[in-house]
Amino acid sequence: MDSATLAVKGRPPLYKQLYVQVLVAILFGAIFGWLAPHAATADWVKALGDGFVKLIKMAIAPIIFLTVTAGIAHISDARKVGRVALKAIIYFEVVSTFALAVGLIVGNLIRPGTGLAAHADAAAVANYLKAAGAEHPVDYLLSIIPDSAVGAFARGDILQVLLFSILFGFALMALGPRGKLLTDVLDQTTHAIFGVINIVMRAAPFGAFGAMAYTVGKYGTQALGALAGEIATFYLTSALFAVLVLGSISRLAGFSIFKFLAYVKDELLIVLGTSSSESAFPRLLEKLEALGCSQSVVGLVVPAGYSFNLDGTNIYMTLATLFIAHALGVDLSLSQQLTILLVAMLTSKGATGVAGAGFITLAATLASVSPALVPGMAILLGIDKFMSECRALTNFIGNGVATIVISASEGELDRTKLNAALSRGAVEDASGEMRIA
Repeated sequence: MDSATLAVKGRPPLYKQLYVQVLVAILFGAIFGWLAPHAATADWVKALGDGFVKLIKMAIAPIIFLTVTAGIAHISDARKVGRVALKAIIYFEVVSTFALAVGLIVGNLIRPGTGLAAHADAAAVANYLKAAGAEHPVDYLLSIIPDSAVGAFARGDILQVLLFSILFGFALMALGPRGKLLTDVLDQTTHAIFGVINIVMRAAPFGAFGAMAYTVGKYGTQALGALAGEIATFYLTSALFAVLVLGSISRLAGFSIFKFLAYVKDELLIVLGTSSSESAFPRLLEKLEALGCSQSVVGLVVPAGYSFNLDGTNIYMTLATLFIAHALGVDLSLSQQLTILLVAMLTSKGATGVAGAGFITLAATLASVSPALVPGMAILLGIDKFMSECRALTNFIGNGVATIVISASEGELDRTKLNAALSRGAVEDASGEMRIA
């Protein structure tokens, strides 16, 4: 009996597969929020979504520390770490530029917001503007350094944990054979943490149901009317970016973007339901290693990408800026639009997959380009929640593709595993743990 037959026989029924459970939960959540908005906005409904995201976030800092530290420790040559980091930075900046450019091009062609004749409301966005104004380049750089390692883990600050993990990994590498025992402990601890994630993922359908029901119940009937065009434009632009830009990059790297999307369908639905790419972060690490990417590359690229490779956020920056300008009747010159591209390249860094982060970075971008546009953010307040889901999805997909590409460039991509996994996909067994068919 061949492996393909075994894979089919080992496949659990549809109702036991995570992506089916999450998809059904999202649909029921949307229907519940639409039919019973008052009940859907109850605290217990919101707590379902928030609670699931918190369960995932509690493990993110340990996972980043373990994967980054162990990834570096397993590399005998420190120059390789620097080479992978340099490749990642170059890749992030190039693809981010494409994302920003796609947003500008689509925004100028479709001109979303034209004819809306909206009025600016400075009071409605005062808090976002204050938060954005508090961010300065020097302060941002200093904020990467934690006051204490324990504090970084307690707050779950990705950049701070990443910095400490890199330093600890280099220190462990310098120990050589003496550090092998500790490296083995870290490897085993990593497996245990992923075991925790497998347990937590059982609650994913409940989290998706609660998050979607609350979102539709609170914003749906009011937000999706006159501003539905902006939401549709953003989703269309993100889809075009994923298919054309990331699809072209994937083809050059030797795999299909559509097969990759099918491979991570479970995680995409979780991200959609929770509006946070962090909710699928641990599973992305697992699946990329199962896909044939080396542990060292996965451990370095994915955590860094969650702060520096934010394709969805970049598209949102340029598209939302043009939408606000068109809605307020403000014509932006070519130089101002190029300024958007440059400023957004900086302000988007560090905006993690948490819902709402993109709105604060948008305030920083608008304030730098044209202060007159900042009050116009109030136009997007009602629909930002719906667009945050698309931001998170695009960011998630972009980081997965980036890791595969950089693994391939390092010669550390198992093509046999890659082709087998993308052809047959990931299968959820009855226990909910991931395995490759």
